[in-house]
Parts: sequence; C-alpha cells; structure tokens
Amino acid sequence: MIIKTERGNEIDLSQGIDLSIPLSDDEKNPLAWYVKPPSFKPVMEDGWIGSVKDGGAVNFRNIFFNPHGHGTHTECLGHITPEVYSINAHLKTFFFYAVVISVQPEKIGDDHVISAHQLTALKEYSSIEALVIRTLPNTIDKKSRNYSSTNPPFIDVSCLETLNQLGVKHLLIDLPSVDKESDNGVLAFHHGFWEVPSNPRFDRTITEMIFVPNTVEDGEYFMNLQVAPFENDAAPSRPVIFPLK
Repeated sequence: MIIKTERGNEIDLSQGIDLSIPLSDDEKNPLAWYVKPPSFKPVMEDGWIGSVKDGGAVNFRNIFFNPHGHGTHTECLGHITPEVYSINAHLKTFFFYAVVISVQPEKIGDDHVISAHQLTALKEYSSIEALVIRTLPNTIDKKSRNYSSTNPPFIDVSCLETLNQLGVKHLLIDLPSVDKESDNGVLAFHHGFWEVPSNPRFDRTITEMIFVPNTVEDGEYFMNLQVAPFENDAAPSRPVIFPLK
C-alpha cells in the first residue's frame, strides 16, 4: 500500500524497517541494569496445564520482564518524577518524520561519550520530530548483549542545545540509557531532556535499546512509534521506519 504524506513524499507501507529487539526467554535476550532474563512460564493450577506440549488445550503463559532492562522500550518523564506518569496517557500521536544519524562515541577517560560536536550533521535540518541515533561500531551482538557493569556509551548533556534548537520531541538510541550507567542517580541527560523539575516536558519521549540495521542509510524517514498500552512510565515498543520517496 502506497500513501502520500503532507510533504508530498510517498511511503510504501510494505517496506517498514523494524528497529525493535524481540523479547525472549533465552540467552538471546539483551539485559541491562542487573536484571535476570525474562521468564515465560505456563500457568499450572489445580491440575490445569497452560502448555499444549504438556497436555494442555492451549498455551497460556505468564511473562515476567522489566521494560527498562529487557529490550526496546519507550519512556516518558514519569521515569524520573515522584509521580509515575504513564507513557500510555501522555503519548497520543504515533507517526513522525524521523532522522537517522550514525555516531562513533568518543573516548573520554574511561567513558565513551556522544558529544555535541558529533551532531553537526544535523544542522542541515531546520527541525526534527524524531531523532534516531545509531552508535558505531554497529554489531549484531547489540541484540543479545548483557550491558550490566560494562559502562556503555552515553549522551553528554551538551547535546541538548542542538536537540532543543531542532525541536526534537522523540529521541531513540541503541543503548540501554541516554545517561551513564553509574552516575550516582544524577541522570543529567534524562532531567535535561524532560526539563524536570523546572518545566516538565510531557510531550517528549526517549526510546532505548533499539537496533538499526546496517542496511539503513543515514537520512530522513517516516516513523510509526508503536508502544504497548501499559499504564507505566515505560512500555515495550516497536519503532518502524519507512523510506521516503
């Protein structure tokens, strides 16, 4: 199916590129923040079995997981506020123009950091609704990596000036967090992006632990940000981008 956007671009809805990492209950599932792997277990009560292979009529499984630690998720400012605001309540539009950019985090001391000068390529755009950051090197093990205690790359707060100038409302990245793994709870980028507590930005979201295939070129796309309807600060999500024609 081909549709035309308000800008006059054509989009082939059969050519969507899924940027999410599937949730599984095996060693292939990525992990972060010291959580154990997800658990998928059939319900077994009073002789009833929720597993066809074990004699039940249907597969009927409980799933235990953490949105922040087990894969692709989208979060709102409720992640860092005393009141746990819901991503389901505050994200009400799901289609955006997006820009994909590839960045090689630079080594600063013991850290690898995305700095403001690495975003200069974005200056060719007057505005960006959704920004997708792919970090380099972009290896397939991002889809199954255990990030706990590895001090992954993060975004320096100096990047906020560029994002604010461009009006970025939705930030997506292939890391477990936009902030440093261990920063004594400062979460400087989270607070700066959502302007908490001075000017809370309910219209902004952060999506973490995506995977952007190497076949995707840097540039403009149309994006559908699909988010599971959880009344929670974060929920599993599936960002899908479409090439613009």
